[in-house]
Amino acid sequence: MGGDHLCTLPVLRGIAKGSPLGLIHFDSHTDLFPAYWGGTTLTHGNPFRVAVEEGLLDPARMIQIGIRGTAYDNADLDFARAHGIRIVRIEELFDRGIADVMAEARAIAGSGETYVSYDIDFVDPAFAPGTGTPEVGGPTSFQALEVVRGLAGVRIAGADLVEVSPPFDPAGTTAWLGASILFELLCAMA
Repeated sequence: MGGDHLCTLPVLRGIAKGSPLGLIHFDSHTDLFPAYWGGTTLTHGNPFRVAVEEGLLDPARMIQIGIRGTAYDNADLDFARAHGIRIVRIEELFDRGIADVMAEARAIAGSGETYVSYDIDFVDPAFAPGTGTPEVGGPTSFQALEVVRGLAGVRIAGADLVEVSPPFDPAGTTAWLGASILFELLCAMA
């Protein structure tokens, strides 16, 4: 719980012992970027790229849901295409519906151990403003819970909720939604 998305990488290093995990990732960003910010290797923008490169994640069992927002290049999308990572943009999620997309996510995850990573900026900032990289046009708070309920049957090896930033959340609505999402994640794991 908590922290920026880079905190997921050491967790993956700890639980992906000998066999790469699948990944179901809710976010507005892919976090598949190459090194940037003056050559810094590890940032909140590239933990999943590094995890694929280190063999912690199986790209054929990865799906990223809710991707949207501005882009300064396509390096992340090129990496996803080259490695067979499934990206579901927000428009596709809304066009197809949550039940259909989550059925695909469960099929991609298959029967193997899967990690679930939930960045709060997946949710529209009207419902979760307390994050450092908000992107408009996302799901409502109900839809934010609904996608987690769609994880039923996935063999979840671990999960996280990241990018909640209390300084940007003066009313506490993002933290409350985050706690609710975590409860739903625990229910899916149980």
